[in-house]
Amino acid sequence: MQFENKVLSKEILFLLYESGKTLATAESCTSGKVAESITLMPGASAYFTGGIVAYSEEVKKSLLNVPEELIEEKTVVSEEVAVSMAEGVCEVLNTDYAIATTGVAGPGGGTPEHPVGTIWIAAGKKGEMKTVKLTEDDGRDINVSRATFRALQLLLEVLKEDFPQPDLSEVPTPEAK
Repeated sequence: MQFENKVLSKEILFLLYESGKTLATAESCTSGKVAESITLMPGASAYFTGGIVAYSEEVKKSLLNVPEELIEEKTVVSEEVAVSMAEGVCEVLNTDYAIATTGVAGPGGGTPEHPVGTIWIAAGKKGEMKTVKLTEDDGRDINVSRATFRALQLLLEVLKEDFPQPDLSEVPTPEAK
């Protein structure tokens, strides 16, 4: 999926570079793969400020300001924690946009409530996050790759809503003489 990630990263680059907006990541189960994919493109330093790999609950709480009560009530494998991580990294790294991932990549760690392959992704800006839940388990490597790809897709969906591009297919072409 590296090629596909590069294609998405290039689209993200165009939208963020042109807008002057910034981006950060907060990753748990993807372990920095989303940040790595974003920085595959030369010029990413113009908008990508950095990322936090928040693998432990303690890092989620201390660096991303995810409330302990939220983790206790919803668990780290939840939509609410993914959103809190994304909003937290926006605040901590002072960015306009963020992507966050949290879940169970496998092969172990699953529970009946959150089986292996359950991954929550949040992307957007503070107060306006979109989320998606993945539930398929095809092994750790594929689970992480799929989550990374889907995280980039989700951010791109948000950016295209915020920065609509003109539909060039409807532009009339000059008639040949």
